[in-house]
Amino acid sequence: MPTQPEIHQLRQAAESFGVDPERYDRTRPPYPAELLDRILAATPGRAVLNPGCGTGIESRQLQAAGCTVLGVEPDPRMAAFARGAGLDVEVATFEEWEPAGRRFDLVTAGTAWHWIDPVAGAAKAAGVLRPGGRLAPFWHAFRLPDEVTAAVGAVYRRLLPDSPFQLGAVPAGSALDGYQPILTRAADGIRAAGGFGEPEQWHVDWERTYTRDEYLDQMPTSGALTRLPAEQLAELTGAVGAVIDELGGSFVMAYTSVAVTAVRAETAA
Repeated sequence: MPTQPEIHQLRQAAESFGVDPERYDRTRPPYPAELLDRILAATPGRAVLNPGCGTGIESRQLQAAGCTVLGVEPDPRMAAFARGAGLDVEVATFEEWEPAGRRFDLVTAGTAWHWIDPVAGAAKAAGVLRPGGRLAPFWHAFRLPDEVTAAVGAVYRRLLPDSPFQLGAVPAGSALDGYQPILTRAADGIRAAGGFGEPEQWHVDWERTYTRDEYLDQMPTSGALTRLPAEQLAELTGAVGAVIDELGGSFVMAYTSVAVTAVRAETAA
């Protein structure tokens, strides 16, 4: 039986978000100030490298906090949107990006590090961070109501039974529990790359209420759905919308925004 590819090897999905960058930027939530403030307080300076910057959601937050941010983004459509918002962005995968001798205090990525090879990405970060600098990719872990999760899974498995994305299993535990495989993979990559102290997890719990229309507007920005044909996407969103209607037209999403973070060793060259 063939093995499923690692998520960072799914390049068509990784570079598909630019199909609708305006929707992505409009509907994806920003990151809690509490988490970003903690990362910046533990960072020696304000020169930030943001691989997988997308439309620049976290880059703009970091700029507003006083950072100078350079984005690296493989999708030229997303990069163009970010540049239009006033960001400095270079188009490349992070693994192939050329730093040209530049050094940074912080390397961070918002819900994008899983599209980067975990060992090669951490090694690249180690090579561009100043001694004492910090690697701190972070994610939005979330937990949908069980009814919504089940509706997504039932339709998705019928439409795309061979998809490498597994949607719709009702998870046990918290939002963070469901993301532990991604977080563990990032931490293991940091350890394997070398040059860092022991990685830690920092997280902030929060909630957001979504109306039916708000959530259906965000759904097509998922990496599992960006390339779904319009008629299949309509079937999926219709099924999910019906479930949200049964819940009263809105629901509360439980989020945990979590960073996997480690400090560059002081012995760096």
